[in-house]
Amino acid sequence: MKFRIKLLRFVGITEGISFLILLLIAMPLKYFFGWPFAVKVVGWAHGILFVAYIFAVLLAIRAMKWSWFSVGVALAASLVPIGTFMLDRSWKRRENELAG
Repeated sequence: MKFRIKLLRFVGITEGISFLILLLIAMPLKYFFGWPFAVKVVGWAHGILFVAYIFAVLLAIRAMKWSWFSVGVALAASLVPIGTFMLDRSWKRRENELAG
């Protein structure tokens, strides 16, 4: 069970970082400097991490003992640029509880 929470935290942070890179670096490179390749590369990486995040949330449902509302919050967090970072603290607390 602890592995699932570790996986969720890792994928959540990685997905959040890729989202910020997409918004703060790749998009300006595309629209201000005419370099669309940045969005293509970072967009693909972010898309893969987004799908991995959804799978990690689904795997963590039992480990975290989430209600459907909590699942919705975790999924919605991926749509907000710093959403996964904000939830990571509570996930870390839950991981520590399971550790002992």
